[in-house]
Amino acid sequence: MFGELVKARRVELGLTLREFCRRLGEDPSNWSKVERGILRPPLQRKKMRHIADVLDIKEGSGEWEELVDAAAVDAGEIPSYVMENREVYSALPAFFRTIGSMRLTADEIRQMIDQLMKGDSPVPRSGG
Repeated sequence: MFGELVKARRVELGLTLREFCRRLGEDPSNWSKVERGILRPPLQRKKMRHIADVLDIKEGSGEWEELVDAAAVDAGEIPSYVMENREVYSALPAFFRTIGSMRLTADEIRQMIDQLMKGDSPVPRSGG
C-alpha cells in the first residue's frame, strides 16, 4: 500500500528509483524492497516529511494523510489519530470482530468506505 503509493507518485513525477533515492538519501536496493512491501516503511515524522518533500506532497494535504496512514497500516500499526480518539479506540475490537466475521470482498470494503465518505452510511452521527 505505502510502497505502491510512493512508487506511483515517483513514476508520475518522472523520478527513477535511483534519482528518488539520491534525493532521499536512501539505498536504492533497500528502498525497492519498501516499494514492493518487503521492508516496512519508515514511520518517523521527519523521514515522512522528507519523503513527502521529494514527492512534492504538502504536509496536511489529503495525499499526506493517505501516505502517513498507508505507512502505519503497512507497519502493522493503527494510525495515531485513531488511537487518540477514546470512543473510536474502545470500539475497535468490536469493529474488527464484525468486519472479520462478515468476510467482505475488496469491492465491498471499497463500497463501504465510499458510503462512509459520502455520508450515506446508516451509522448515526453524533452532533448532526
